[in-house]
Amino acid sequence: MPYDKRDELPDGVRNVLPPKAQTIYKEAFNSAWDEYKDPEDRRGNDSREETAHRVAWAAVKEKYEKGDDDKWHPKE
Repeated sequence: MPYDKRDELPDGVRNVLPPKAQTIYKEAFNSAWDEYKDPEDRRGNDSREETAHRVAWAAVKEKYEKGDDDKWHPKE
């Protein structure tokens, strides 16, 4: 279930990530959704959706990190 807009993202993403990080998440999720449609390409018994969410979080963590204030900030 790819996302067309940021406001369609799960609450757990929208409520913690800044807008630019949400865009990264959305684009990475949608790309992974397309890439991992074949179950043989996924890790273990993970569903297509679980795989796409994992890829999306990994993409966010490449550019953002959680600060001491418990908020996500761009990496320097």
